[in-house]
Amino acid sequence: MVAKTSERHSLEFLSAQEYRALVEAIADFAIYMLDPRGNIISWNLGAERFKGYQADEVLGKHFSMFYTEEDRAVELPQRALSIAHQDGRFEHEGWRLRKDGTRFWAHVIIDRITNDEGAVIGYAKITRDVTPQKEANEQLERAREALFQSQKLESIGKLTGGVAHDFNNLLMIIHSSLEMMEIKCEQPDQVVKLASHAKAAVKRGSALTQRMLAFARKQELRLEVIDLKDLIDGMTDMLQRSLGPRIRLTTNFPNALGQVSVDANQFELAVMNLAVNARDALPDGGNVTFSAHSVTIDRAHSTKLEPGDYVCVAISDDGIGMDEVTMGKATEPFFTTKGIGKGTGLGLSMVHGLLEQSGGRMVIKSSKGIGTRVELWLPSTKVDRVRDLKPPTTGNASLSLANNSLCVLVVDDDSLVRATTGVVLESLGHKVIEVSSAEEAIAVLEGVNDVDVLLTDHAMPGMTGAQLTNEANIRWPALPVVLASGYAEIQEDLSDGAIRLTKPYGRDDLIRAINEVLNKSVA
Repeated sequence: MVAKTSERHSLEFLSAQEYRALVEAIADFAIYMLDPRGNIISWNLGAERFKGYQADEVLGKHFSMFYTEEDRAVELPQRALSIAHQDGRFEHEGWRLRKDGTRFWAHVIIDRITNDEGAVIGYAKITRDVTPQKEANEQLERAREALFQSQKLESIGKLTGGVAHDFNNLLMIIHSSLEMMEIKCEQPDQVVKLASHAKAAVKRGSALTQRMLAFARKQELRLEVIDLKDLIDGMTDMLQRSLGPRIRLTTNFPNALGQVSVDANQFELAVMNLAVNARDALPDGGNVTFSAHSVTIDRAHSTKLEPGDYVCVAISDDGIGMDEVTMGKATEPFFTTKGIGKGTGLGLSMVHGLLEQSGGRMVIKSSKGIGTRVELWLPSTKVDRVRDLKPPTTGNASLSLANNSLCVLVVDDDSLVRATTGVVLESLGHKVIEVSSAEEAIAVLEGVNDVDVLLTDHAMPGMTGAQLTNEANIRWPALPVVLASGYAEIQEDLSDGAIRLTKPYGRDDLIRAINEVLNKSVA
């Protein structure tokens, strides 16, 4: 009997030794014991590995030494032991300190240990370093937030495109009607003056829709190969007048700067917007600097652009700057820090949309009280690589062909647009056939042989204007087509016998478009 008891005690002793050796050898978890007051009484390899302390550096010391100052200030270590003492277990995640002062994100469990009588004799503490998991979760959350923002912006873009399409139709109706009033009113001074004011308002409304469309990346761009140095040099006087006498304008451009493919008018507007923003950030005067450089970037570049050659134009000021919250909202549509009536909140969003639609990127760097730097990145373009880049049609185009009597088939689902367009064309001596859909237009073309020009809207229920254009090109290849659109939603390539006309358009725009498409058809 004595021999058996001695053997059992010997086995228990060996098991305890083996268990202790096993715990001390674990390298992925910090497993150590605390006495009832929270002092460390054991230390394993895992604790040594990711906390950085040797056993003789921590034994006998209070476990709160691993907590941050913020957690110690709110007595988190004491509360952790109190909860473990009362409930038997405490579990928590938070920052903990290594010996070298760096932080790691820890998952902590403290279990209460009692003797056979139920008295607390200490605590077992298990700590895991879960920093990689936390970072992965944060990256996933940032990706989710970026996706959410992208979806939100996509929805806003779709809404913007639809609103701009309808608004452009209204502007075109007003513009055409006012033009006809001017022609037919026998020139009474007051009517002419009011009509002139209304036309100016139309231009302002059109500029507003262009900003909305730029943000939505749906504006009609007229791409040209330009030298940004020459473009901004040509704007210097105008920029200085806009900035005012209290602001010093400096330009710093290298002699050799790569060319880019961009809509020159839209880019000038973007630069002017940024200059005005810089002026507003300098209420007491200061410095605004325009600079540029050519650079080749790789996939690791901070802009996240495709690798290649780029030109970066930077507009910098030493004004009031922006905080992080304002920076995060700066490119959102309709967000503005200016007073009521002093800004639409579409300036930066317009610049952002223009750069994205042109294959580039806008980057904003700003610090409160220090200033702001806005970088406009555009891909460099070699002239011989650019296809189909044509300068905008000038106002001096010959109108001779459009003055001949033509039969024009007008297709638009908006009855007011059809009616006003028809009045303009009839005032020029043309015959007009009006229909409300692409399907009706095809039926007319199948039954009428004397249609000289097809003028069609794009955004229509059922068959779109672009689809009608391509159908006409197949079935009536000699028919000139003018495709009108309020924004760049057209994806299909147009036939050689078709041209684009941007809404809202006026009488002269319409004449030039018909003239251009007829010139193409006889070329």
